[in-house]
Amino acid sequence: MISSNEYGASSWELIVLVDHQYEEEQREFTLRVSGDLHIGGVMLKLVEQMNLSQDWSDYALWWEQKKCWLLKTHWTLDKYGVQADAKLLFTNQHKMLRLRLPNMKTVRLKASFSSVVFKAVSDICKTLNIRRSEELSLLKQSEDTLKKKKKKDKNSKEPVIEDILNLTNSPVNSGSPASPGLYSKTMTPIYDPVNGTPASATITWFSDSPLTEQNCSILAFSPPNCPPEVLAEMYQPRTLADKAKLSAGWLDSSRSLMEQGIQEDDQLFLRFKYYTFFDLNPKYDAVRINQLYEQARWAILLEEIDCTEEELLIFAALQYHVSKLSVSSEAQDFTHDSEVDEVEAALSNLEVTLEGGKTNRILEDITDIPKLADHLRLFRPKKLSLKPFKQYWFVFKDTSISYFKSKEVGQGEPIERLNLKGCEVAPDVNVAGKKFGIKLMIPVADGMNEINLRCDNENQYAQWMAACILASKGKTMADSSYQLEVKNILSFLQMKNRTMSPQAVSDPESMEMKPECFVSPRYAKKYKAKQLAARILEAHQNVAQMSLVEAKLRFIQAWQSLPEFGLTYYIVRFKGSKKDDLLGVSYNRLIRIDMATGDPITTWRFSNMKQWNVNWEIRQVAIEFDQNVSIAFTCLSADCKIVHEYIGGYIFLSTRSKDQNEMLDEDLFHKLTGGQE
Repeated sequence: MISSNEYGASSWELIVLVDHQYEEEQREFTLRVSGDLHIGGVMLKLVEQMNLSQDWSDYALWWEQKKCWLLKTHWTLDKYGVQADAKLLFTNQHKMLRLRLPNMKTVRLKASFSSVVFKAVSDICKTLNIRRSEELSLLKQSEDTLKKKKKKDKNSKEPVIEDILNLTNSPVNSGSPASPGLYSKTMTPIYDPVNGTPASATITWFSDSPLTEQNCSILAFSPPNCPPEVLAEMYQPRTLADKAKLSAGWLDSSRSLMEQGIQEDDQLFLRFKYYTFFDLNPKYDAVRINQLYEQARWAILLEEIDCTEEELLIFAALQYHVSKLSVSSEAQDFTHDSEVDEVEAALSNLEVTLEGGKTNRILEDITDIPKLADHLRLFRPKKLSLKPFKQYWFVFKDTSISYFKSKEVGQGEPIERLNLKGCEVAPDVNVAGKKFGIKLMIPVADGMNEINLRCDNENQYAQWMAACILASKGKTMADSSYQLEVKNILSFLQMKNRTMSPQAVSDPESMEMKPECFVSPRYAKKYKAKQLAARILEAHQNVAQMSLVEAKLRFIQAWQSLPEFGLTYYIVRFKGSKKDDLLGVSYNRLIRIDMATGDPITTWRFSNMKQWNVNWEIRQVAIEFDQNVSIAFTCLSADCKIVHEYIGGYIFLSTRSKDQNEMLDEDLFHKLTGGQE
């Protein structure tokens, strides 16, 4: 027996609040514990004292003051640093969360509030039947956009009742991987255990998903376009600084929802964060392709990405086509074999558009690298000249363009040789006006050197543009993706080529079309509805024969071809600079952008990066590149961890290959994105 004094010295009282699923108010319990008691023992004592028979397996201890979960049940209270002043909460790890999907549909489901966000998103994507969860993340809406929305809500007379898809039956697994029988890691179809027939391909990838056929259909097909008045009320970024605010709310993938202040039943946005869409397959990616299409569609409608009037009409025509097919009964079978066959070419195009995976490099080994040689016109905006475009003889070889005064002196010394590796390439095209231009921003010691090239026709433009795009990535025309790139550019130009037929204007469709639903509100104000409908129907003729999946893939592909595609903006202050700049983060490079003009100043490619880290004391990101180039900046529009995670995340995604199946090295992700915090 020990004396009461000795007992009091080695033990103390710990207050624990309990969240009970059947009671609204939390109950408080006082436990007598000692510092050497492990967390598992604390939970056992608590459950015994409560004397309630229920399943407590999903419950864990949350330390409110320190904002952390006590998940290591073998650790003692002393090791965690828990003392008598601590207030712990015994609560369930999986809670309800409202998620706004890219198609603006809200789903309500159970998510892990104790797993790191990377793992929680993976579980959410299994529930929603979306493969490649590493491309998505959770976004908290910025306060600025919320304030603007609240002002608009006050002005609106009728409250909007949100239609929420409840997935409350989603399985609550405590972070353990799905069993091999439930989670198919191959492309082999799974058979229905009840009737033995092959399960629908849109459901098979995650057969432990709670999605019914009906719910999957809701997520895999586009809802009717929202009315123009609703579209006009939505937040639209007007400046590059506004665009930077949109990307400030990404959650930290290395911390849990609860650690980041997210409460039960809060609303978050599930979005594609990284613009490297790997292994898109219509047979298994019905939901993924549709949500990707929807994210692209809303980016166009809300002017989150800039495009020309000609491009906007193509996007409008494709949206109109998708909306027509989505309501027709024939389109409901997403996995129809003939339809899948039709999109095989579009699918392979998408695989090489971004450097998301290893492409076939057989042609890389050939010794004779193809070259282009032709007359083009050249213009330098910064050089004073009365005659803006001047004709030269151009030769494109390897990753460089050389130009000569004439074809006859093409074997001699060029006027100038331009190395395009690491340059920015943007189209400057107006098909109706027969304008086929290529804008090149070439990195030089003191910034960017702008050069404009002008081609004579579509074929010449497609060949030279494709060569420039590949050269900017350090690839030559010997790469197997060159011909596909040429084909992509030609098909996009073909969609832009408006060939008006007499019946298009008088078509009764134009009367019921509601064209304002397919373009941004700013553009809708420029034209009368009848004029706009005629122009959309005119562009629609070039896409009218496409299947539903092909139209969505073409929309995604056209979105990818925009100069601003894949750029996420942040307001930063570079070390040594006295003014703020914009930093554009892309899948393969960082771009310093002048905030006033929007012009790129310098580009740094990830392929030249040696190391990157964060000085957490002064919240500064520091990056070292080849040739002793180093940069450092502080983030003003978001936490520096968000920008650091973006860079590490893109490098992580570049390591993916098809032979990995779906298994990802989560530790590598956290190592690349953590910043040695």
